Order: sequence, then C-alpha cells, then structure tokens
Amino acid sequence: MRPLHAALAALLVLPGLALADGLDRAAGKALFDRIWVAAPSSTLANDGLGPLFNEKSCASCHSGKAFAAKIEAAPDGTIAARGLATRLGDALGHPDPLYGRQIQPRAVQGLESEGTVTYRTAGEGPVSVAFAPALGPLDPATRLGPRLAPPLAGIGRIGLVDPAAILAGEDPDDRDGDGVKGHARRLPDGAIGRYGWKASAATLDQQVADAFMLDIGMSSPLSPHPHGDCTKGETACLAAPDGRDATFDGEEISRQMIGLVSAYLDGLAAPKSPAVDDPAASLFAATGCAACHRPALAKTGGGSVALYSDLLLHDMGPGLDDGVGEPGVASAEWRTAPLIALALRRGTKTRYLHDGRAETLDAAIRAHGGEASRARTNYAALSEEDRMRLLTFLDRL
Repeated sequence: MRPLHAALAALLVLPGLALADGLDRAAGKALFDRIWVAAPSSTLANDGLGPLFNEKSCASCHSGKAFAAKIEAAPDGTIAARGLATRLGDALGHPDPLYGRQIQPRAVQGLESEGTVTYRTAGEGPVSVAFAPALGPLDPATRLGPRLAPPLAGIGRIGLVDPAAILAGEDPDDRDGDGVKGHARRLPDGAIGRYGWKASAATLDQQVADAFMLDIGMSSPLSPHPHGDCTKGETACLAAPDGRDATFDGEEISRQMIGLVSAYLDGLAAPKSPAVDDPAASLFAATGCAACHRPALAKTGGGSVALYSDLLLHDMGPGLDDGVGEPGVASAEWRTAPLIALALRRGTKTRYLHDGRAETLDAAIRAHGGEASRARTNYAALSEEDRMRLLTFLDRL
C-alpha cells in the first residue's frame, strides 16, 4: 500500500472526518486493498475479519484492469480462483439452515472453517462445486451456486440510471410477443434493485456493505452482522470476538468507510462505448441482443447513460439455472449484465456468466437460453463474417 493511502486510511478512526475532494477515492482504494485482520487487534481500523470468511480483502477477488475475477482451469478441469464464491439456498431463496447464504472456506485462527470447496469445469459447461462440509451435512433442499466476482470498471454508471427508466422496460406478460419478459426486482423497502447478479441491492453503498458482510465477515450500519453469515447453529463462530466499536458507528466499519469505498468504485472508468451509428450496432440490435442489453438508459436528471443493460431480471432457461434463488427471484432469473468494460478484459484470464463457465464471449452467448433463446438462435444463424463483426463490436465496449 502506498504511504499516502495508508495514512489516509489510518485517519478513518476519527469520527466525522471530512476528506478533501479527491482524497475520498484515495482513502476508498486503501480500504478496498486493505488486508483485514481478526479482532481484537492493536489497530481498531484494521480488525473485524470473519470469524468465518471467503477472503481477507476486496482486492483479493476483484483484480486486473477491469477489476474482475481472474480464473484459470487446470488440465483436469480444476479451477484455481480467488474470485469465486459459493452461494447456498433453495429455489425460493431460503438459505441453508446451518451454513447460511454462502460457504465460508476460511476462518480466523482457532476456529474451524465451514469446509473445503473445489471448483471444476468441463469445457464450456456449468462450473461444478464439490463441498466437503466440516460442521454437518447441507440441508437436502440446498443447492450450490458458484458466483464469479463481477467486473467493477464502469460500475458507477449503474447508479446514474433513472428508476423510472428501469420500470419502463418491464414486460412480464410479453405484450410485444418477442419472448422477452423482464421485470424489475422490488426490494422490501420499495426500492428497485440494480446491483448484483440478481439485482439484490438498490445502491452501491448497500452492495459494498453486503459484500463486506458476506465475503469478509465485517459489519456496518447498512449490514449490521458482526459475525457475518454465521447461523444460530454455528455456535463457535457466534462466540468469537468481533470488532464492533463506537468509533465506527457501533459496527466494524462505519457508514463513512462504506461511502469511501463506493466513491472509489464510482470513479473506476470504463472505456467509451462505440458510437450509436456504428455499423455493428445495428447488427447487435437485429440479432435481438439489444432487447435486454439496451445500449442506453435514461439518466436521472436528464440525458442518458451507456450501459448495454435494462437492469431487469430475465429467465435465462434451465442451462443457466443452478437451483439457488433469492427472495422473489427464481433460480433461473438473472439481472441483465451490463456490457461495459469488455474491452478491458481482452487478453486476460477473466471469464463470463455468473459462474465463470464461458471462456469467450462466443461461448457466453451460446449458453443463453430462456428469454434469450431467440437472440441465441439468431446469433448462431449469422454468417461467420457477421458473427466476427458482432464479437469485435462487443470486444470494444
């Protein structure tokens, strides 16, 4: 960590600290990169990890030019990845009674982790999970869903979209007969979800807070769970020390710290999208891709934002159904992934789709089903020349 970032982050133990313009993002990067440690620690600003966790820092999963997970399969199909996590649940979104919402394969010293996870892929098929549980068997209804850490470059664009523009794209009854039936995710407080694979958060702050809690085991005012994803059955985890402190709004990280990380992420730029009159853009629309991956959405306050998403949930068919739903979201439903920062992923080890099964954009498109079946069929019917034009266009986004 650079000395400036370390110094700024150390100042965050001071409640009510106001940072000069620009320094908030520098401090946010320091927090994003920080390796957190277990409580109690001699430095309050560093502790609160776990007790059970997936990784010790945000940067452990999000890395590279596009801040996306880098994963690579060995010859036997085993995946060595720091950017995959395993969600748990049934088709209705109920978490596992013992292990909670996510497998935590790591633990602080003196505590046993939830078990060992092995990921494996065969060609372009689904990524499978082998879980050796340490605390007891999974519930018979629980399914395991690999989740790839998504790219972060350009994530700030999502928050610019007018909620009315998201709702305007809904067509749950397929009134226009195109086979696309997207719907918005309405959260319990009435807000419209827009972040995450299943649109589980309405704001970037909430998305950051949920990631800290679920992946690193750290509580904040927006996700006040000092023992992370531990359940009532994980008594040793619940008995472990936590890092709550009045300095941090009574939690392990303060609302201000969440805001600083969000400010850093909000400033991660994505490449400028190709012009709307690009010849390949019409091919993208004619194939049917733009029915869900809408090139632009109306911006709050006027104007538009290039996103190549409608931020709606769509049924993507049995091939992309891992059996793990969320409250109000079927296991086969996924929020349309924004097609931004694809250019930054060119030549990297990053992969595509929610479980990282697709090594190429071509494979990702061919895996689409459900409401995207027509677009997939149209894509497969393109001439080789047009298919390459379309893939080249996507590679420039």
